[in-house]
Amino acid sequence: MSPEKRLTALGLTLPALRPSAGAYLPFRWAGNLLFVSGRGATRSDGRFMTGRVGLDVSVDQARLHARDAGLQLLAAAKAALGDLERIGAVVKLTGMVNAVEGFTEHPAVIDGCSQLLADVLGEAGRHARTSMGVASLPHGMSVEIETILWADRPSG
Repeated sequence: MSPEKRLTALGLTLPALRPSAGAYLPFRWAGNLLFVSGRGATRSDGRFMTGRVGLDVSVDQARLHARDAGLQLLAAAKAALGDLERIGAVVKLTGMVNAVEGFTEHPAVIDGCSQLLADVLGEAGRHARTSMGVASLPHGMSVEIETILWADRPSG
């Protein structure tokens, strides 16, 4: 089953690609590696999902935010590739959690994105990963996630 059909089966759709919020690109190629800039979860009106995990945001809510950030990553990948079937492997995922001091459940939060990628991309979605807590994130986001993909680079 294609990634697009898996998304539909999960009841999910890719959001529109959010423009970069600064002087950087949403993605960058290096050979067949596609580096996708950090993405956060957004509401339907485009505002970021915000808050500190362990204070304003529960682990379960943050896990959903991480899943949404994963949809944002896939939207950027689709913009770069034209078709998600070009993804050969999610090589590395780095997830940052805006958390209170002493919070230790970062892996449980970032699993929201990791599970989404596995569900949508199958074996190609399984990856190496780092999850960490930070004192703050841009725009007060609760999570920010970036990825490196190995992909069949489109010609042109």
